[in-house]
Amino acid sequence: MNMRSKWIFLIALPAVFFVNASFIPAGDLDTNPPEGSATLTVEVTNIKNTNGRVQIGLYNSYKMFPKVGKTYRMERIKPTGKTLKYKFTGLPPGKYAIAIYHDENGDKKCNKNLIGVPTEAYAFSRNFRPSMSAPKFSDCYITLKEARLISIRLVY
Repeated sequence: MNMRSKWIFLIALPAVFFVNASFIPAGDLDTNPPEGSATLTVEVTNIKNTNGRVQIGLYNSYKMFPKVGKTYRMERIKPTGKTLKYKFTGLPPGKYAIAIYHDENGDKKCNKNLIGVPTEAYAFSRNFRPSMSAPKFSDCYITLKEARLISIRLVY
């Protein structure tokens, strides 16, 4: 193969792949969500007061957990007592992790001290307690196949 043929081959190969990939029949793509859906009921305990809101962030990706604004679903609930429950419905079966904080002052962020430790109550699924850094998805995930209730205790 001469030099010109090699360049044509190197240029044409990606183009052929792109054209062929764009003609995959729709039925062959794995775009359908898993069959069935589940409900995850989250019970938050150890709420010290009814100030502000309790934010529950549901994550379905290790890449996003526990990044602010990267939740799969999120809910802010006004606490009315020492516990609260919230149901996430219509969830495809899979792995999920939860990060919670009690936004007592209502500024819509989990306030932290100078070294990054939360000054507002927080919690993670599986009641995981991080020591020196934010937890990983693998520390906190639960597997959801059908309706499930989990209880998570806030840490003040």
